[in-house]
Amino acid sequence: MVKRVALTAIATATFTLSLQAERISGAGASFPAPLYYDWAYDYHKATGKEVNYQSIGSGGGIKQVGSRIVDFGASDKPLKPKKLDKKRLYQFPAVIGSIVVVYNIPGIGDAELRLENKDIADIFMGKIRYWDDKAIAQDNPHLKLPHEKITVIHRSDGSGTTFNFSYFLSNVSEDWRNEIGVGKALSWPTGIGAKGNEGISNLLKQTPYSIGYVEYAYKKRNSFSAATIQTKNGKWVKPAEENFIAAAKYASWDPNKHFYQILALQPGDNSYPIVAATFILLPREKNETNKKVTAFFDWAFKNGDESAQRLGYIPLPQSTKDMIRAYWKKHNIDPSN
Repeated sequence: MVKRVALTAIATATFTLSLQAERISGAGASFPAPLYYDWAYDYHKATGKEVNYQSIGSGGGIKQVGSRIVDFGASDKPLKPKKLDKKRLYQFPAVIGSIVVVYNIPGIGDAELRLENKDIADIFMGKIRYWDDKAIAQDNPHLKLPHEKITVIHRSDGSGTTFNFSYFLSNVSEDWRNEIGVGKALSWPTGIGAKGNEGISNLLKQTPYSIGYVEYAYKKRNSFSAATIQTKNGKWVKPAEENFIAAAKYASWDPNKHFYQILALQPGDNSYPIVAATFILLPREKNETNKKVTAFFDWAFKNGDESAQRLGYIPLPQSTKDMIRAYWKKHNIDPSN
């Protein structure tokens, strides 16, 4: 009996170790979370291997992978090469998404509301306080705007979505640039804070006459209305996938800089102005674990484009995927080795 118990214990331990060997963990950006959940589900179904991802915000993802708590971090704010060297991290893009300005105004549908880029900054600074303000009304003569106070909803956590949104606002508004600036976490002059794209989505649904900013996948999932805004050269552009793709085509990646690039405000009459890539961060010293992570993303690059498009993301072009695979090979984290 003792021998049988011992054998059972050994078998259980072996099984547990086997499961641990087939599981990787990641944490970070809420921006790509719907897609990573989808990819992880399909990957497990196809391979039996598990990917556990926690949507905690880009700041949390950078912190956890920097402390080696998770196998990979995810951030919509790319880290510059010097910071990657300091933290001993690799970095590569996984997918491209877009940030849309969503609103809950009864009677006003999707893309019906036009907001000039500088007015978006003034709304999120609390300088435009009512929906029928003349700055908004002059661009929307076709709408009956209510005299209701605008409730601003913003992120309360360290967020790559906030980084990209504030980068956009800093480039379209001198006041924003001088008074607020760019960052994952900001000193917001007005509004209500919520954690994650999920938190903003939930609060927006519950709050009439509110405005917020979320990744497009959350807009699609919740059937939110999103504003028509302006391109870099001032043309009106709807929050539509063909306009996200028009902006994404200008991406120019440099693997020697660990793919560092900010994609907002690309040229072109149809280029939606708040497009962003989301990035994966890997500890440089963990080659074998990194190969398990890159195996997952390699599988996703081969099999996950349909999921990405269905959810509203823009898959990386094949040339970029090949560049990423060459980067993996250079750093000895290619899953085929």
